Amino acid sequence: MDPVTALRRIAFLLERTQAPTYRVKAFRTAAAIVAEMADGEVEKRVAAGSLESVRGIGPKTAQVVREALDGRLPDYLRRLEEEGAGGPLAEGGERLRAELRGDCHLHSDWSDGGSPIGEMGLTAAELGHEWAVLTDHSPRLTVANGLSPERLREQLAVVAEANKRWAPFRLLTGIECDILDDGSLDQEDELLDVLDVVVVSVHSKLRMDADSMTRRMVAAVRNPYANILGHCTGRLVTGGRGRRPESAFDADEVFAACAESGTAVEINSRPERLDPPRRLLRRAVDAGVLFSLDTDAHAPGQLDWQVYGCARAEECGVPAERVVTTWTAKELLAWTRHGRTPARVSGSG
Repeated sequence: MDPVTALRRIAFLLERTQAPTYRVKAFRTAAAIVAEMADGEVEKRVAAGSLESVRGIGPKTAQVVREALDGRLPDYLRRLEEEGAGGPLAEGGERLRAELRGDCHLHSDWSDGGSPIGEMGLTAAELGHEWAVLTDHSPRLTVANGLSPERLREQLAVVAEANKRWAPFRLLTGIECDILDDGSLDQEDELLDVLDVVVVSVHSKLRMDADSMTRRMVAAVRNPYANILGHCTGRLVTGGRGRRPESAFDADEVFAACAESGTAVEINSRPERLDPPRRLLRRAVDAGVLFSLDTDAHAPGQLDWQVYGCARAEECGVPAERVVTTWTAKELLAWTRHGRTPARVSGSG
């Protein structure tokens, strides 16, 4: 194992198990620094004892580099593996997780994610995904550094260039688009039309009265550019942001609109969200909707969180053939671009 791979693996395992951000950052920063060094430089610094003089490399990360160069599994990584950091995260979900081909909801440091597009794409491919969708936030969500139309156009060019290097893995273009108060979407139609996948989510006025929220969500999922309804209740059940109750809305009316329009309901796998709750997930199954089983990852290690959603989906009877993240990229794009429902699931509702 080379030093960069060892440092990235440690950062991944720490993120995966929700370790403090500062610990993750130390190893990911060191990995980036070592990766940028000229050929032979890291070996020379180790031999000279000057590795720790490089800004961003501390005693622990330097030790990982030295042990990797010695041909050993670094002790820090070995301890993480032995303590189960790479083991199962949830009970159940393995069957559905094995059928997944991609992830329709992830963020990069272009908005509020913590890592570059390249790191997110590379990790998704390493996890066995055939494809993933980059869905940074839309302009109105300024707290999350939402993408203006100009920045989104720049990102499209970056993704196109990256895909030339990553084949056969493919990073699809997308956005997590804010649902505005009246149900309209927070991005230019011209841009929404060229994106591969559009996730629509409520991020503001979450305590809106139930009738207004229902009208807002129904209008959004019926929008011809909407493909996936993200974290529908907006709840937070744990984590650093505290707890937040579910938004009030008529779930049956919203799910019926999703089924009618072909907009998928997201099964959000983030541990602090796990949205929708089981009772609503079962009602969505009964409504005949499609589902998108996503991580909403904001860091590479979080891309392995899909099993949380898989476990809940299996428990609630979600049919695998109605989960769009089990489809090939070709099937997914046929759905998002040409009527949304591929022939393989036509009539399955």
